[in-house]
Formats: sequence, C-alpha cells, structure tokens
Amino acid sequence: MSLQIPHREKSNGAGGVTKAVILVGGASRGTRFRPLSLDVPKPLFDVAGHPIIWHCLTAINKVPSIHEVYLIGYYEESVFRDFIKDASSEFPNLSIKYLREYQALGTAGGLYHFRDAILKGRPEHIFVLNSDVCCSFPLNEMLALADAKDAEAVILGTRVSEEAATNFGCIVSDPHTRRVLHYVEKPESHISNLINCGVYLFSADALFPSIRTAIKRRTDRPRLGSYRSSENLAASFIADDDEDSAKNEVIRLEQDILSDMADNKQFFVYETKDFWRQIKTAGSAIPANALYLQKAMQNGSEKLATPSANIIQPVYIHPTAQVHPTAKLGPNVSIGPRATVGPGARIKESIVLEDAEIKHDACVLYSIIGWSSRVGAWARVEGTPTPVTSHNTSIIKNGVKVQAITILGKECAVGDEIRVQNCVCLPFKELKRDVANEVIM
Repeated sequence: MSLQIPHREKSNGAGGVTKAVILVGGASRGTRFRPLSLDVPKPLFDVAGHPIIWHCLTAINKVPSIHEVYLIGYYEESVFRDFIKDASSEFPNLSIKYLREYQALGTAGGLYHFRDAILKGRPEHIFVLNSDVCCSFPLNEMLALADAKDAEAVILGTRVSEEAATNFGCIVSDPHTRRVLHYVEKPESHISNLINCGVYLFSADALFPSIRTAIKRRTDRPRLGSYRSSENLAASFIADDDEDSAKNEVIRLEQDILSDMADNKQFFVYETKDFWRQIKTAGSAIPANALYLQKAMQNGSEKLATPSANIIQPVYIHPTAQVHPTAKLGPNVSIGPRATVGPGARIKESIVLEDAEIKHDACVLYSIIGWSSRVGAWARVEGTPTPVTSHNTSIIKNGVKVQAITILGKECAVGDEIRVQNCVCLPFKELKRDVANEVIM
C-alpha cells in the first residue's frame, strides 16, 4: 500500500508532491532490439554498467518532491521483481512499483487505466518518461519551468538535423515564451527540427481530463473498416462495437494527446542542449553506452576504471570481471559481470556482457558481445563507426542496408582468427568462417 505523502515546502521551483511514471512497454514491443531482447527485456538491458531504466531512476531520485515511481507496461510481474528489489535498496527515498496492463493500452491508455493509483496522495505534477531514451533528464529544470509559466504540460525537446527530424515528433514553439504552438508526430514534410525527447511533465489536473477527452472523441467517431479499393467500395462497413472496443482503449500520448494540448493548453517546451539519444535498435545501445560513460566521466564517477596506458577513458569494468593488464580497453567500453578479457586483447566502443570471454589478442570494435559468448584468439569482431550526430545505426553496404554495429546474441562463439564485420548473430551460433554484412540465423 502506498503511503500518502505530506505536503512539502517548495523545492526546486515546484510546490507539493510530484510522482513519476516510467513507460516500459511489453514483450511484443522491442522487436527492433533483437537479438538482445530475446534474453532480457529492453528496459533491463545493461548500458554503461546499469539497466537502461536505472538511468531514469537516478535522475528521478534527484528531484526532492518525488517519492513514488510507477513502472507501467505489460511484461509479466516477475520480469521486474529483482530489479525493483535492488533499486529500492539503492534508492531508499523512492517507493517503486510495477503496474501491469492486461494488454497493450498505448502510452496514454496505460496512464489512464492506473489513474487512481497515480492520483493517490493528490500529486500536483506527474513526470512521464519513456524508458528507451538516453539523456541527462533535466527534471528539476522542467519543474522550474512549469512553476514559472504555470504550465499544464512541459515537454523535453532537442534539436536534430532536418533529415532526422521527420522520424520523431516535431515541436513548433514560440522562441521567446517557449510555448508549444504546434505538435505533429512524425510529419511527412519538414516543420521543425525541435523534436520530442519522450520526457514529459504534466499537471495532474490537466493530464487525465485530456486523455478522457481523447477517449470520448475516439468512442464517438465511428471507425470505418475498409476493403482494398479493387473490391466493391460499397462493401466498406462500420466496425462492430465489440471488435472495436479494444482499439478504443489504445490511446497514445504522442498521436492522441500532445497535438490537442498544443492547441488548448498551457503547454511549454524545455529545450535541452545536453546529449539525447533514442534506444530503439540493438545497435543504438552502443552510442547510448558512450554518452552515459562520458557523462559519468564528466561527473567524476568513482565507478569508472582508473585511466592508464591500457585504459583510455571512459571505461566501466564490473568488479567481478577479469581483465588482463596487457589488454587495451577504451574509449567507451563496458565490461559486464564475470566477463574475462585475455592478454593483448583490444576493445573499443563496445559492450561486453556478463560471462563473455574475449581470448588473447582478439579485437572487438563497435560491437556488443552477448551473454556467455566467446571470441577466439586473434579473432576480429567489428562494426562501423557512425557519426555522433547520427540517429541511425544502419549503413548501406553494396547497396544493402545493414547494421553498423556487430551484435553477437547469447552464447555465440567466434572461432580463432575469424573476422566478423557488420553482422547480427542470433543466439547459440558458432562462427567458423569469416562473415560480413549478414544476419546469421
């Protein structure tokens, strides 16, 4: 049972109680994160030595008025049990609970379904974070903006290149007041290079009425089911109520709520100049790993490995991992629990997951080495570097689109002196020949 939190004095520019919700999705999502999501849910995948969702909690823990955090998704309850137990001891000020949707309800549908739990204790503000973004999460700054503008909603935004912008929700804002004038999810043509970062702050009084309005609009409008145009046009039909009721419950913040808020509400954007990255594909874990490690280095984190001739900062080595002193690591390398790295090995811009083994004189560049996988002696496993500003982890090789990052799934084995380049390897595969630009199934 969650305790009611007493009203606190103003802190960080916002009075009263604030709650946080992290949207974690479910098992039918995260397919683009395969083969890594075959063995662990994407929110629990380790980036820079910690699960992706842990980085969200670290930021939430820095907001003094937040004491309750809800994870909302449709994974089995058991999936997050161990993580919540560990996180609760690491963040003793936070009560962390998992709320399971009975089916995929959409980013706003899940919030609405659990509105009674979220509104218990009468919070003034509610943070909503997508778990699959990597950024510095300037939550206190968003709260201060909400307080200064008496805002009903604040969205975190960042600037990207014009080519990349249409892959995201685009925000048109007043440059002086920072008010959001217009919001379009993945527009067909360019309208702005200020994009939605997937981090929101809502006033509790504005969020749920907005979702209720969207549900009512969806329910009131008959949905046309249709056949292909080659068939009889008169055969278009009005969808059956029972069949469509499930669809009515899928309400998405981005498509169904934000554009209306831009028209009607006190809706503002906080533009971050710091790093931001979406973690959609498995390969995007590599740039996210680099960004979080660099942030940890700037903050003087003691968890990073001490720099030396063979450690080029930033590098994270789990205390239980064994790295030979002649192996050269970095920059932007994470070595997981009980992993072993042999003499003379070279690892750069990569993630080595738990129980993996990199044998002597092997070379691993721009790659993810899966759980309990083995890279043989003198083997070379490499991806292709992509520009830091790029939000895309695929490249064109010989006219074919391939992953820039090489990924070995769980318990893969690369033979001695084998070269693997720009490949995605599904779990339990053994590579005995050189491969390039392939998906190995």
